[in-house]
Amino acid sequence: RGYYQGSNVSYNLKKLVEAGYMHHQKCAVDRRAVRVRLTAKGRDVRQMVAELFARHANTLREKNIVSPSQLEDHNNVMRRIERFWTEQIRFIY
Repeated sequence: RGYYQGSNVSYNLKKLVEAGYMHHQKCAVDRRAVRVRLTAKGRDVRQMVAELFARHANTLREKNIVSPSQLEDHNNVMRRIERFWTEQIRFIY
């Protein structure tokens, strides 16, 4: 939300629904809005990705590639960069 044009979100959501990863339902009050949630298939994929990230984080720590505090520092830097880009995009339009 906030990063994509509406048509891109609609297209991506449609493809995820067609593939069985998401369920969507139009809001009864505002027909422009939809409620979305993961299906069981979508939750399975989400779990696999979460486990993959956890394994990667553990490997980084075990091999002393990056410590948990360094990883947190990097995440904070990336959040600040994302915030900066978001602000830049707001001023373009």
